Amino acid sequence: MSTSTAASGTGPSADATPLSLCAREPHVPADRLVAEMVPPPRFDSVRFSTYIPDPNQPSQSEAVRVLDGFATGLGGAHTSGAGRRRWFSRKPEARPAGPRGVYLDGGYGVGKTHLLASLWHATPAEPTLKAFGTFVELTNLVGALGFQQTVKTLSGHRLLCIDEFELDDPGDTVLVSTLLGKLVEAGVALAATSNTLPGKLGEGRFASADFLREIQGLSAHFRALRIDGEDYRHRGLPEAPAPFSDEQVTKAAYATEGAALDDFPHLLAHLARVHPSRYGALTDGLKAVCLTDVGPVPDQSTALRLVVFADRLYDREVPVLASGSPFDQLFSEEMLKGGYRKKYFRAISRLTALARDAKPLVES
Repeated sequence: MSTSTAASGTGPSADATPLSLCAREPHVPADRLVAEMVPPPRFDSVRFSTYIPDPNQPSQSEAVRVLDGFATGLGGAHTSGAGRRRWFSRKPEARPAGPRGVYLDGGYGVGKTHLLASLWHATPAEPTLKAFGTFVELTNLVGALGFQQTVKTLSGHRLLCIDEFELDDPGDTVLVSTLLGKLVEAGVALAATSNTLPGKLGEGRFASADFLREIQGLSAHFRALRIDGEDYRHRGLPEAPAPFSDEQVTKAAYATEGAALDDFPHLLAHLARVHPSRYGALTDGLKAVCLTDVGPVPDQSTALRLVVFADRLYDREVPVLASGSPFDQLFSEEMLKGGYRKKYFRAISRLTALARDAKPLVES
């Protein structure tokens, strides 16, 4: 991976040269994609005990109770037995009764990822027998390894956690539905989060009867848990800081070791040239992202790439300092009323939280 290099030193330096995201061309080997299927750094230390349910939302406490019991139930031997042989046998072996997974449904910011990561940590199995990744990362894994190798790689796992289960096209629906079906047959337990119930994922996006039928088959694998509540990232907190000036952002970038400084329109163009599976690697080693000239994204393809990039920044707790338009003006009214509106609201929520984290970079 080629990058600019920051000035040497262990602390902030007034003459440090900022990094540039646009200068990075990361290449991620397939084995890294598998090894990194663990909860992201932001969720390294989360547990059920650190989740603070809203007392006005009983569904949150109920979700903790159900998930804790689900994790405990995964402590026995792997249920696959001769699972791999079962695919080729004429008579399928009996499967465990009931759903083999849980599905956390709720709005953005109610702590679904916190609970999903807590389930991963609470499941009594070695880390190599548990996998955690976003829906996009899972489809990227299939692209890197191939379908059969992905099934082989994951079928020995005790648990597969899928965060932000969003189906953007019918092809991904069929791919992931088939993959999860194979993994369920092999005895792998499933857990997922989304902003929409499994049986409703395609509504408002595609009218294809085949697509909706595929969704319904997938939803049968999960017990759905509704989690109500408001976005905790903004619960009782002040509004996000207003954007800073170009001069303030640039000065902070030069004063912060490990910061990246990029023009927002150039960054959007660069994201179009980098596969989303590499967005995590794009942020390797960054202490802050400083952006100038932030403005509304021009089209939906660009917007969806920005959503994935915002997720990777949020996972890695990278503060975002910006000039230009505030983050709640990134997406047009038409986008915020369309089928991907929940993705866009999640991105706004997460970028706002990261902007709040970046405020001390200017004040210091």
